[in-house]
Parts: sequence; C-alpha cells; structure tokens
Amino acid sequence: MTAVDTISRQAMLDAIPHLRAFAISLTGNVTYADDLVQTALLRGLENLDKFQPGTSMQAWLFTILRNHFYTEVRQRRREVADPDGVMAGNLATMPEQGARLDFNDMLAVLAQLSIEQREALLLVGAEGVSYEEAAQICGTTIGTIKSRVSRARTRLAELMDLTSEEDLGPDRLVRASLFLHASR
Repeated sequence: MTAVDTISRQAMLDAIPHLRAFAISLTGNVTYADDLVQTALLRGLENLDKFQPGTSMQAWLFTILRNHFYTEVRQRRREVADPDGVMAGNLATMPEQGARLDFNDMLAVLAQLSIEQREALLLVGAEGVSYEEAAQICGTTIGTIKSRVSRARTRLAELMDLTSEEDLGPDRLVRASLFLHASR
C-alpha cells in the first residue's frame, strides 16, 4: 500500500460522519442512510484509482452517495409495493409452451376422428356454433349433431387419456371442445 493509498483511506474514514449526516438528510431513515454510506465507501474503495489527487475526497464520496441514492429512487418509482404478492399473482400468466403442446396433441388426435365427428366437434366446440346451426351447415338433424359431438368428445378424451378436467390445463380451446359445450 502506497502513501497515497493510506492518505486516501484516511480521508475516506474522516468523511464518514459527514457522509452519514448527508445521507440521513436525504433519506430521513438512519438505517437506510447507513446502507448508503456503506455503499458509497465500498464504491469509493473499488474506484480509488479514479479519484483525482488534489481534489476533495469528501466531495467525491458525496457525489457517489448522492448518485447511488437517486438511482435507487428512480428504481423504486418503477416498483410497486406488493407485500402479499396479490398484484404479482394477477400479472402471472401460464407458460404458453404447455398449452401449445396440448393443442398440438389435440390436433393429432382430432385427425383420428371420423370426418363427421371432427366437423361437428369443431363447429360446436371450437367455433361456438349452436347445435341448430351446425345441423344446418352439415345438412343433418340436431340429434345427429349432438350424438356426433358427444361421441367425438368421448373419443378425444379416450385418445388423449384424459380422466378429469384438471388434465386439460389452461388452454381455452381444448377445454371448450371437450367439456364446456356439453350442455348444448
């Protein structure tokens, strides 16, 4: 350690009470102020080679402390207090890859259904067409459409090895095709 380093370190130690008073005046919180002083001193030590000899060590440390304080203030402005995690829970979204894989599996299984069953299921389950409209589109009776949709749902559930609604995950289209429109 050189004599310059020793002098610089002593100047840093001499500046601590002044830094602490300045930090308390900025924050109004003694604990937070002490954290700011500690951070300023650590950054000062890490960047001691950037200190210009002949200038005020105290002013240099004040600048480091002040800049760090305002950086944290800017960061906190963008943050929202959420101690319960309620807001974060509302922002959370299900990962898309699982739903995409489920959808791809369903498309592969759909291809195994008869054309009539697939057509009826897609019209009623995926497109939201009423049984009456589906019957008109397919040129058949409502009873036939209901039967095709029911058999298609049952077959899809068998082919996809689904035993309960929880097996479906969050994908709206899969859920709609198999369960939600069963009452139509």
